[in-house]
Amino acid sequence: MERKTTRPRLVQAMMDIWALPDLRRRILFTIGILVVFRFVTHVPLPGVDLAKLQEYFAGSPLFGMLDLFTGGAMEKFSVAALGVYPYITASIIMQLLVPVIPRLQAISQEGELGQQRINRITHIATIPLAALQSYAMIALLRSQGVTQDIVPLTMVNIVVTMIAGTMFLVWLGELITERGIGNGISIIIFAGIVTDIPGIVGRGIIAAVGGNPGGLITYVVLSLAMIVLIVIFVEAHRRIPVQYARSSFRGGRMYRQSGSTYVPLRVNTAGMIPLIFAIALMQLPATVATYFMNPSGQDPNFWNTVFNLFQSNTVLYQILYFALVIGFTLFYTMVIFEQMNLPQTLQQQGGFVPGVRPGKTTADYLNGIIRRITFGGALFLAIVAILPFITQRITGVDLLIQSTAMLIAVGVALDTMKQLEAQLTMRRYEGFLK
Repeated sequence: MERKTTRPRLVQAMMDIWALPDLRRRILFTIGILVVFRFVTHVPLPGVDLAKLQEYFAGSPLFGMLDLFTGGAMEKFSVAALGVYPYITASIIMQLLVPVIPRLQAISQEGELGQQRINRITHIATIPLAALQSYAMIALLRSQGVTQDIVPLTMVNIVVTMIAGTMFLVWLGELITERGIGNGISIIIFAGIVTDIPGIVGRGIIAAVGGNPGGLITYVVLSLAMIVLIVIFVEAHRRIPVQYARSSFRGGRMYRQSGSTYVPLRVNTAGMIPLIFAIALMQLPATVATYFMNPSGQDPNFWNTVFNLFQSNTVLYQILYFALVIGFTLFYTMVIFEQMNLPQTLQQQGGFVPGVRPGKTTADYLNGIIRRITFGGALFLAIVAILPFITQRITGVDLLIQSTAMLIAVGVALDTMKQLEAQLTMRRYEGFLK
């Protein structure tokens, strides 16, 4: 029987969550881990002039955007300056290599043990990626006069510490996944984005008070519209009708039963992975250039030009970013869809799409649908990714919160809410999403 209540559904759901000891413990554990994460982001590394570092980040659109994802840890040059992005890059590379390399594919098919081995390889691959990124960051800051003269032993110490900071954050994320609520790595990124929002809003208000109230109003309207579109986009899916025919033998007689349901094909099957991977790849030219470019004050060379071209406020960066998001979305979705092997699963379970023959015909039918809806989703994802650049060029108003960060934050929030709803549903409580 449905419980009668006069309370709003959201309020009732929150009361139900706190009434369950295990859910309350998971939420408090997640909050505690996030407090530890925020503490780590304020532990600085030696050898950096923080005033010059903040001034440099304010004038560098690329590093300003990356700093948003780390919750300000990069701008503070803390032990967590790299965030969890080396691990994310390693994870994406592994996901792309598994279907291509037969040995890795065989390991991934060994069940839970195989997945543990893949995770171990991913953790190992994170270490050299973190080392390269940390050294590149220090080399760039040194070329810009932000860091002091660092002796080799101190350089090694800083690099090792930054690697340890990244691996510590990965461990915290895995603790959240195991004992808390939601995907731990995503929650870490979400926390980094959200904790910077008050400061960003404060700077926007100060700018409005200083003579640009119209810019603030435009910014608020565009931000709200973007959030609505992101929610619609993340939740959008197409339902494929499926019928099942089952036979059962009872009392010496054969009974045939049938039923119908649907398979939801999401418009954004790839999630936020294409955005993160595109950002990581777009960092590569500027990162490589930091090893060879001339320091500030000297005549610029070819690598200085490369570094300047791959700043996030350039037309070249935005065009390549747009194309990469579309390409990675299409490619990653097809890889994930192939691994799902949906046509074979339906056939094994006695299901079929009405009017479509099982087997290859069903596979071609589903592949055609997923390509069409994914292309629309990829186009929307790419437009949202470059929306701040377009807005700034047309209206002169720069979106202080990057649309990519908003997309990731909204996606993580929706996913966490769904997990909470699932936990409530399992315990026969009414959730707050339908």
